[in-house]
Amino acid sequence: MEKYREIEKSIIKKYRKDIWSKFVKAIKNYELIKENDRIAVCLSGGKDSFLLAKCMQELQRHGQFKFELEFMIMDPGYTKENLDKIKENLQLLKINAHIFETPVFKIASTSASPCYLCAKMRRGYLYDYAKKLGCNKIALGHHMDDVVETIMLNLIYNGAYSSMMPKLKSDNFENIELIRPLYLIREKSIEVWRDYNQLKFIDCACKVTKKSAGKRLEMKKLLKTLEKYNKDVAKSIFTSASNVNLNTIIQYKKGHHNYSFLDNYEK
Repeated sequence: MEKYREIEKSIIKKYRKDIWSKFVKAIKNYELIKENDRIAVCLSGGKDSFLLAKCMQELQRHGQFKFELEFMIMDPGYTKENLDKIKENLQLLKINAHIFETPVFKIASTSASPCYLCAKMRRGYLYDYAKKLGCNKIALGHHMDDVVETIMLNLIYNGAYSSMMPKLKSDNFENIELIRPLYLIREKSIEVWRDYNQLKFIDCACKVTKKSAGKRLEMKKLLKTLEKYNKDVAKSIFTSASNVNLNTIIQYKKGHHNYSFLDNYEK
């Protein structure tokens, strides 16, 4: 059996419980894909996005309805070594992707908040290219741990309770929606799948984050510490975003309107 076939088989057989079933559950629960969607799957070169690409291919082949896929890779300024590794994995995993260049790393490196600017610019370029490909959705490889870390970052650094949504309509690009099909999958499960198949992917590849630890790395370390007290802490934090009791919230926002517990306190 060819290597890519073995890798595909491992997703739906060996890791059916931890990967494939959770992938399908997210698709159904959050209504991420509909008939005749044309979806741009965004690959960064890392383990998460490559797993996403293989899951999307499998769903397209054996799913209950038809949809189209385009695979795209934004080159923000990768080194030749990293770009060669990405191309090697594309060939190994039988993924035909569009690769386009951008100056993201170069511009972001001059900013006081490089990670924020990098993420913002990446998103803009991805939406724009997806639109050129005639896609109505873009799929990103964020997993459950990304969601949990986002909640923690917002609580600790922004003083706000805000999560990473499973799907989101774009404010700046009309008729394009962002979806996150790996939403229910733990990062550890992806790492185990990667190692079992002896796959090698690139990391962030950003020169800035190599020089200093980012805030997300801080959250990963904090989460590890919290797991010593409660092994299911990540699951609890994730579930909290679906279990909010507004009667216990002092103030919350909906759109551009603020609501206070005092609004109906005397009623």
